[in-house]
Amino acid sequence: MAKDIILRIEDSIKKNWDRDALTDYKGCTLQYKDVARRIEKLHIMFREVGIEPGDKISLCGRNSSNWGVAFLAIMTYGAVPVPILHEFKADNVHNIINHSDSKLAFIGESNWENLNEDEIPNVLGVIQMEDYDLLISRNEKLTYAREHLNELFGKRFPNRFEKSMIGYYHNNQPDELAIINYTSGSTGFSKGVMIPYRAVTNNMEFAEHALNLKAGMTIVSMLPMAHMYGMAFEFLYELTIGMHINFLTRIPSPKIIFQALNEIKPSVIVAVPLIIEKIIKKNVLPKLEKPGTKLLLKVPIVNETILSKVREKMISSFGGNFYEVIVGGAAFNQEVENLLHQLKFPYTVGYGATECAPIICYEDWKKFVPGSCGKAAYGMEVRIDSKDPANIAGEILVKGPNVMLGYYKNEEATAETIDADGWYHTGDLGVMDNEGNVFIKGRSKNMLLGPSGQNIYPEEIEDQLNSFPYVAESLVVDRHGKLVALIHPDYDTAFKDGKSVQDVANQMELNRSELNKNLPAYCQVTGIQIYSEEFEKTPKKSIKRYLYQ
Repeated sequence: MAKDIILRIEDSIKKNWDRDALTDYKGCTLQYKDVARRIEKLHIMFREVGIEPGDKISLCGRNSSNWGVAFLAIMTYGAVPVPILHEFKADNVHNIINHSDSKLAFIGESNWENLNEDEIPNVLGVIQMEDYDLLISRNEKLTYAREHLNELFGKRFPNRFEKSMIGYYHNNQPDELAIINYTSGSTGFSKGVMIPYRAVTNNMEFAEHALNLKAGMTIVSMLPMAHMYGMAFEFLYELTIGMHINFLTRIPSPKIIFQALNEIKPSVIVAVPLIIEKIIKKNVLPKLEKPGTKLLLKVPIVNETILSKVREKMISSFGGNFYEVIVGGAAFNQEVENLLHQLKFPYTVGYGATECAPIICYEDWKKFVPGSCGKAAYGMEVRIDSKDPANIAGEILVKGPNVMLGYYKNEEATAETIDADGWYHTGDLGVMDNEGNVFIKGRSKNMLLGPSGQNIYPEEIEDQLNSFPYVAESLVVDRHGKLVALIHPDYDTAFKDGKSVQDVANQMELNRSELNKNLPAYCQVTGIQIYSEEFEKTPKKSIKRYLYQ
């Protein structure tokens, strides 16, 4: 039987006692023994206030060592962590804390400034993420425990705190609730995904089979840990094998990411397409588009030489020490992916969902088929609900240990998503080749119908449009039976090129005309709407489409 996640955490802390564990980039470092000590102190607080296994505790703040420790303390105690994206609006944070029945909340200082304690009346206390001080306490035992924490710790461990003293972490069952992770939701407030221990453990088993990582290696955590993708593969798995995790505690701009990657030189890089695309569009494509370079790329031998140099520079700029870049969380721009494949860059694209904690499909970069998202991951089954799965897109259905228990306090949504045979209906459309490689075609709920009933996948049109000059991101929507492209232009690049706002608007119309030349009549884009601000994003950095319908 697979070693469960809590045993993995306990074993790793003991085996890697004197290794570096968690570092806040440009800040402090905690070794595994420091993590263990802080976990024990938080356990004391939980016991003093009467927290029981199964009770919910929310976390909302930027990635940090203290976020990681709080999460580990909650899980190893047997309580249920409820991670909340720090970018969520205040009313959504209030709603999640209340809806999840959280008894305590760890909140980052900048998030607390926007929250209202009167809107979360049922929590016993709010603990500041940065130093674990109490922001509010509605319980005398909690107040006493925090004020006397060192004293209580000293009584429990009168002599030196040793790794041999760890051994009473929570003994869980496979189908027991481990985490409630709230999605961004398509309308209104989010749904709480109930993730069992078996799902978290199987994701760790998958990583063990798929990734050749070892104790002492490093990783940069740049994705939000409140999202299962970042939590599982930039934090939890690495911690269970004794790696050194470096948190970017600030907004992961391309400049900061490059700086961190070059200083830390991670052993693997986990990212969403948006991060990779921004870096490549700003730093690689412009150089390859220069007239002289474009001409040389047509000469076979010189072509290979140029591509080899570009590849070396790209690998070096990503730290130069990684096995592969794992991309997931949203659709990849086809132009960027084609370039990466042409450069023989070590990348792979995976596929997952919060409801699967998160992994569904994956393939090692050496076997990865461009345009796909890999094959069914370890322990998982994937099928396409189509009479001809290789040629006709159908809904992607998933079965296996990673699948959630359901949505918290939402039996109706659960019944709509998991059928009687245990298949999770992803809502994504795709095809599967004879080798088992899955190719995503779009979200079934995003699919539009053409004038004669044709299926229109807006993501495919957007993918083309995003490759045109000065298009940063786009959405194709239906407006009274006609397709309209909403575009957020790349004004920074346009202004550097000496273009005005009107020039950009003119270019967008030219882009529309060029785009339509490559589209069938029923997919023609009839108009453009320009958005000066970036579109609002989900934790996976995909656009919240429902806000712009």
